[in-house]
Amino acid sequence: QVQLVESGGGLVQAGGSLRLSCVASGRTFSNYAMAWFRQAPGKEREFVAKINWGRGRTFYADSVKGRFTISRDDAKNTVHLQMNSLKAEDTAVYYCAAYSGSDYYTTDMTSFGSWGQGTQVTVSS
Repeated sequence: QVQLVESGGGLVQAGGSLRLSCVASGRTFSNYAMAWFRQAPGKEREFVAKINWGRGRTFYADSVKGRFTISRDDAKNTVHLQMNSLKAEDTAVYYCAAYSGSDYYTTDMTSFGSWGQGTQVTVSS
């Protein structure tokens, strides 16, 4: 497994932007698919975005398509989540996760074996 540390969360007004980062250590980062999940108060954790290994195909939840962009820098063992046009409903703890399996399309959080500690994103309306 890899160890993951997120950063970049904070308080922002609706319509603003934030960039989350997640640094991995411990294993070969380029072999992992990386994803972001989030959990709002009183709600279940949900998938936000994923980027695969290799060519880095991306997947997004419908709620963030066109506003969020996931990217990775394998040389720096880092994955980013650029969040634009933020809404109050984006308020949540955001978690970085790593997947080492062979299912190219999975976004099921139970498939992800490594998780960060989370970073709080608060969007004020």
